[in-house]
Amino acid sequence: MFCSLALVSALALQTAESQKPNILLIMADDVGVEAFSSYGGESYHTPHIDALADQGMRFSHCYSQPLCTPSRVKLLTGKSNLRNYVRFSILDRNERTFAHMAKEAGYATAIAGKWQLLGASHYGEWAGRGATPDQAGFDTWCLWQVGELGSRYWNPQMEVDGKLLEPAQGRFGPDLSCQHLLEFAAEHRSDPFLAYFPMALVHSPFVHTPLTRTEQTAEVDLGSKQERFAEMMTYMDVVVGRLVSGLEALGLRERTLIVFIGDNGTSRGIQSVQGGQKITGAKAHPTDAGTHVPMIASWPGHIEPGSVCDDLVDFSDFMPTLAEAMGQSLPSGQACDGFSFLPQLLGQEGSPREFITIYSNPRPEDPAKNPRMCFARNKRFKLYDDGRLFDCVEDPLEERPLAVEGGDDEQRRTHKVLQGALKSLPIEPPHLRGESQG
Repeated sequence: MFCSLALVSALALQTAESQKPNILLIMADDVGVEAFSSYGGESYHTPHIDALADQGMRFSHCYSQPLCTPSRVKLLTGKSNLRNYVRFSILDRNERTFAHMAKEAGYATAIAGKWQLLGASHYGEWAGRGATPDQAGFDTWCLWQVGELGSRYWNPQMEVDGKLLEPAQGRFGPDLSCQHLLEFAAEHRSDPFLAYFPMALVHSPFVHTPLTRTEQTAEVDLGSKQERFAEMMTYMDVVVGRLVSGLEALGLRERTLIVFIGDNGTSRGIQSVQGGQKITGAKAHPTDAGTHVPMIASWPGHIEPGSVCDDLVDFSDFMPTLAEAMGQSLPSGQACDGFSFLPQLLGQEGSPREFITIYSNPRPEDPAKNPRMCFARNKRFKLYDDGRLFDCVEDPLEERPLAVEGGDDEQRRTHKVLQGALKSLPIEPPHLRGESQG
């Protein structure tokens, strides 16, 4: 489908060119909804992220791809992976992203955190075949894993604006990323800006953070993996709080739309308690524990504090939403599979999705490692393209396929809708079936 935007939205009508909102998009790495108390989580302490939910809107049905690169490509471009996914760690350098769109709207653009979209040197034949941050539309960056791997946490090896720096001894990577974005915001405090923060936290390896690391713990990881994950959750929240406080100190908080999301479910093996139930992380799996991610938006004076949106959100929806927020048209002639949720942010009904579709084939050359999957779902039911139907509310682990010919009227009606959704998907390219090297 092609996205259509009503650029005569309330925001565009009420906002002068000089008053375009700043946008801060924060994406945590490997963490699902069960980890946050605003979603009923009971295991971790995240007061700053919870405050964003209290001050803004929490989305209860945001779904990602099951794995990181597929999510990042979809988020940046607004397209199903069926249209433009190439290989793990690769973003097609010819793609137009929301950063390109922001620049066309007069925005300064920055990114900090994790890239993993060029194909670093350890990716063999795919090394360097993706996109650099500037090719993806970013003016400035401070990123881990552009062309080289190195450490993402302690003594990180970061690339800043095209220059690979020596490992920053004694420094913690997320601190450097946060600092870069705050300096960028200060430099552009009088201009509209888009800052994208795909965090390294809380992806493995699970390490001690600046909260507890000492000379004695510098070379050894004390405690269990679960305990270190909990500490990293706390520090992720600290970094988010530092960003929000920094915007407040610059006088930019009320002019900035902040959105917090996760790129996929929590790492496998990590157990969290949500609503009294133990949830095991299922990153890379298509179940809710692998794809149901937090989404919180805060924009003082525009988003109703403490509000909840029950509409479905897919990662392809961010491209048209940001376009509408910036008063900018989508790239001419470019396919987009998303729908703007800006009306919902502003308290309007908008055009809620009836379903979302997810195609994921992260490593078509190695299906044993990450199998291909394709499904359509609404808030309750999920239909795979192999015919399996599940009730995700009653059977979140997807252990009991439903009989297609059985069920009540809602099940039969939904099955028909989801069948139509799957039939409407673009044709799967040969290279995504593992039939060529792309």
